[in-house]
Amino acid sequence: MGYDIDLEKISINDYKDIVLSMHLIPSWKVLKENLEINLEIIKKQGIQNLKELQKILKRKDRLQEFSKQSGLPAPYLNVLRRMINGYLRKPNRIKDFPETSEEIISKLEKKGIKNTRHLFEKIITQEDRAQLSKQTGISNKDMLRLTKLTDLSRIRWVNHTFAYVLYEAGYDTVEKMTNTNPEILYKTVKQLNAERNFYPAHIGLNDMKMLVESAKMLPLDIEY
Repeated sequence: MGYDIDLEKISINDYKDIVLSMHLIPSWKVLKENLEINLEIIKKQGIQNLKELQKILKRKDRLQEFSKQSGLPAPYLNVLRRMINGYLRKPNRIKDFPETSEEIISKLEKKGIKNTRHLFEKIITQEDRAQLSKQTGISNKDMLRLTKLTDLSRIRWVNHTFAYVLYEAGYDTVEKMTNTNPEILYKTVKQLNAERNFYPAHIGLNDMKMLVESAKMLPLDIEY
């Protein structure tokens, strides 16, 4: 159970399959080059999972040392580091979610809850949410809405605005995201944004495919 993907549970062998199936941005496509050979080299260094690899690559000096030991180029390892670190989501701030009242924000902040990581730990079950609603005076309806926005915020690349967009489009939980067709998701979100102008940037079909892939890696911890 946790806000993030459990990197310790993703073996180097598992990661090979993940990379092969992923839609990568251009700067990350180097990860697919000589993939099997590179991952075998990493395994020979005694690294069994992404958690162990993340620790090795976290600091610049250790990354450089690992590059010398393994023979893997430092630029490649830097891309790999960014890829892995991206699984550990920076939480969204509660106050940044659209249509969230100052009163709700204040009530949560009085409980030390300022972002989605803080909130996640307190809204796992229906009983948890009911208790927090009672403690804060926030309605069950508003608490459920914040729960779903928190759930969506766990998905890689989903900021506060896009969590709200997905929520409004009806893809309001990680589980729904895992079961959706990226092409339908793309068309639905594109049409909704055209009608309501949530954001100016273009989010393409490949972006939606990456969101769905990322959602599938998350544990479905929140009970609805």
